[in-house]
Amino acid sequence: MSATSTIKLNVLIRLVLLVSAFVLTGCATNIDANPRDPWEPMNRKIFEVNDSVDKAVVRPVAVAYKDYTPDLAQKGIHNFFGNLRDVWSAVNSVFQLKVNQTAELTGRVLVNTTVGVLGFIDVATPLNLNKHKEDFGKTLGYWGVPSGPYVVLPFFGPSTLRDASGFVVDVKFNPTSSQIKKVRVRNSLYVINAIDVRRGLLGLEDNLNSIALDRYSFIRDAYLQRRLYEIYDGNPPDTEDSEESEETGESTDSGK
Repeated sequence: MSATSTIKLNVLIRLVLLVSAFVLTGCATNIDANPRDPWEPMNRKIFEVNDSVDKAVVRPVAVAYKDYTPDLAQKGIHNFFGNLRDVWSAVNSVFQLKVNQTAELTGRVLVNTTVGVLGFIDVATPLNLNKHKEDFGKTLGYWGVPSGPYVVLPFFGPSTLRDASGFVVDVKFNPTSSQIKKVRVRNSLYVINAIDVRRGLLGLEDNLNSIALDRYSFIRDAYLQRRLYEIYDGNPPDTEDSEESEETGESTDSGK
């Protein structure tokens, strides 16, 4: 990695650690707090800042991208970044000892990178090589690391202490960071990927605004439920005790 890339990664790591240290030392005194979100006052403030930046900059760019970029180009770009994510998902599948899933993801990457022209065309899905989304936060959860409290990261949004730590690893070792040496090219890919992700959320955002009385609480609860679902590979236990044990690290059967 270049010196500039290393500096940016160090800044990201320090940001996550700073947020973690801040909430651990100064925000856990409210005995009436939601046990899954003991630092809600701080999280709400970060959420409001993120929301303001999104409304002022990110969302307008995503809307313009959706409206003025040809659909075929949008689909190709989305497939390209999806192929890069499949690479890291395959690595995390290895970490989670998921042999069949690792083989399937590896097949997706090989087919889409070659026949699919660097991933711009999704050839693998019609061949029944299914996508499986994995990240290092899920890997930590698979091996029993508790989620810890909910936290909203500046610019990056909903997370937990475990997922925030996993996110640092995801950023460092994803193919864009680890393989592309030219800083200008790498940064351009980061921006295009962010716009593509934000474009995909435009429809969900409209539904959210129409049904959620408290957007913060709705997004928090949806994120935590989705992550629990993902940690258990779509088969979370039915009892509420499963959420408590997943947060505290008590023994559970997470599908290993």
